[in-house]
Amino acid sequence: MNSLSRYIFWQHVGPLVLFTGALTGVIWLTQSLRMIDLIINNGLSLGTFIYMSGLMIPSVVALILPIGVFCAALFSVSRMNRDSEVMVMWAAGLSRWEVARPVLLLAMLVTLITYSLNLYFTPAGLRTLRNMVFEIRSDYAALLLKEGEFTNLLHGLTVYVRERQSDGQLLGILVHDNRDPDRPVTLMAEQGGLIRTDAGPRFVMYNGNRQQVSKDDATLTLLYFDRYTLDLEQYANPEHHHWIKPKERFIHELFYPGDSAADRQNLGRFRAEAHKRLSSPLYALMLAALAAVVLLSGEYNRRGQGWRIFAAIAAAVLIRVAGLGLESLAIKKPDVIPGMYLVIIIPAAISFYILARHRRQVRVVNTLPLKAKVS
Repeated sequence: MNSLSRYIFWQHVGPLVLFTGALTGVIWLTQSLRMIDLIINNGLSLGTFIYMSGLMIPSVVALILPIGVFCAALFSVSRMNRDSEVMVMWAAGLSRWEVARPVLLLAMLVTLITYSLNLYFTPAGLRTLRNMVFEIRSDYAALLLKEGEFTNLLHGLTVYVRERQSDGQLLGILVHDNRDPDRPVTLMAEQGGLIRTDAGPRFVMYNGNRQQVSKDDATLTLLYFDRYTLDLEQYANPEHHHWIKPKERFIHELFYPGDSAADRQNLGRFRAEAHKRLSSPLYALMLAALAAVVLLSGEYNRRGQGWRIFAAIAAAVLIRVAGLGLESLAIKKPDVIPGMYLVIIIPAAISFYILARHRRQVRVVNTLPLKAKVS
């Protein structure tokens, strides 16, 4: 890469970082707001909030990078046109292909980065985030139960704890279970704790009694126990939390899912998600080529870039909307999966062909004086 190509390349890097950072920040903020309730209600620290919301950044960046390349190409090429830099490059003998080549090189780098995000960092981050949310919602003793306060663990299940020790042990426990309104139960225990098991969370109490009043004759049934286990599976269904969603799976897990009932029911979603991850990074290269060919093709016009920019944006929007539509259809109609690639490859091939044609034309023009001299 010569000095002029490096100049063009770095002229696009700054706008790419700016556009990508701004758009990522906006989307990241809107996504992070969904965790505010979880953070506030469970008394988590600011550091935990930043770490959890940061796990979503790879998925957001993978979505924004192709758009950032397109915006950077429009901005930089338009500015170089306005400052007559493109005209000087053409006068120096550079073809449109040579002017666009650094932009396409940057788009190829972005494509590789997006592939790394799609294939590893995004599913790894989302899976870690899901596990953290599950642990937070299941860790009642550390987060929900407070000394001297009545806490509603579930609808109809109220718990009071006199003291909570540093090791998680609870002292002076009162539980009122009204999940079945026809059979309310009150439990009192000297000590206990909340534990997580493979079957879900459990509330274990020791040395207490179980009181139940009959609805028919208002008689009291009193049962003393050494150990009593209260099932909280309603609050955290293990199957729901342990089933890995398509966005949280790695590429090999999408093509070869498990044999569970949930996996078999979502084979279409797995297939569509896998091809989406393989095709979406190519948008960066296609959009960069589209921006370059629209702004660099045709006659030079220092002030006539407005309609070209509009045309490039309109074409990019139509292509992206078509791609999103095909991604949705691919869930139920596998036959449209090739279209997810063709909607990217066809505009990219046309753009590359136009740029390469200009390159050949410039070569022919440059060799004409030499032929005339030889003759």
